[in-house]
Amino acid sequence: MLQAVTDRTRYPGPIRQAAIHPHRLVQQGFAEDQALADVLDRYPADLFDINLYDYDDEGQVSLRTGARGRLSGADLLTAIQQGRLWVNLRSVEKGWPELWAAAMDEFARIQSAYPGMKAVTNAGQLILSSPAAKVPYHFDPAGVVLFHMRGRKRLWIYPGDEAHLPERNMEQVVARQTTEELPYVRAFDGEAQVMDLEPGEALTWPLYAPHRVENLDRFCVSLSMDFQTWPSRLRNGALYTNAVLRSRGQRPRFTDRMTQPELAARWAASLALRRVGGLKSKLVHFERDFEPQVGAADGAGALRAT
Repeated sequence: MLQAVTDRTRYPGPIRQAAIHPHRLVQQGFAEDQALADVLDRYPADLFDINLYDYDDEGQVSLRTGARGRLSGADLLTAIQQGRLWVNLRSVEKGWPELWAAAMDEFARIQSAYPGMKAVTNAGQLILSSPAAKVPYHFDPAGVVLFHMRGRKRLWIYPGDEAHLPERNMEQVVARQTTEELPYVRAFDGEAQVMDLEPGEALTWPLYAPHRVENLDRFCVSLSMDFQTWPSRLRNGALYTNAVLRSRGQRPRFTDRMTQPELAARWAASLALRRVGGLKSKLVHFERDFEPQVGAADGAGALRAT
């Protein structure tokens, strides 16, 4: 159960703490095996992110990435259900428009629960994850609603202060110099809100709040919907501009100390900096280490030449 807590982030926004909302996507059949196999068959291969996370005794993570491979949708689904894979199907708004339309209806109801919240952009990814899969400590540079549709999963939602969410790390993520993982120590867990999700529940949390995820021994299906508001767009632009300035030896002020006019000015500067390539992305290409295989350890087989 969610306990009453004070504001858990230094970044203002309408969502002050993690909360669960009901949704109706499960009843529409989007998480059933046949529907998932069918969508895996037709989903564009370049929109797959197939990840395998390994952890040491201190909870520190290393990442292996996979290629879509040649399995049928049904066999790929079996490999995910048997293994330790975390598969993201990006751009659901393009790849599965029927699910996206239904999810947007649900998002509208949830958004209405937060006065002053107005999304200006939405994007989504369908997450299919193995029973023992877990995602490391990270943050998303957007607001998120996580619509859970199958299985059970547990999330740890951490405070958004400098100790848990260093702003220099945020700059690097927004500027695509690194992935979304953050420095993590186990002691953080004592300060987390721990939320268990069942099918038919959607989870919201404060903008940028660090979090990590573990499946509870069942194959899981969720739709993660990212959204940007004008305040989040301004702050992300300011973070990008700060990353560029810092890369050039300057020491910009943290954005949580900026006024709205300062944030707007930094956002405007970010538009110009992006046009001229202020910082080139370091995330353009990941080496693929494996492709899914039914019956293989962790569901990860040898990478075959195309």
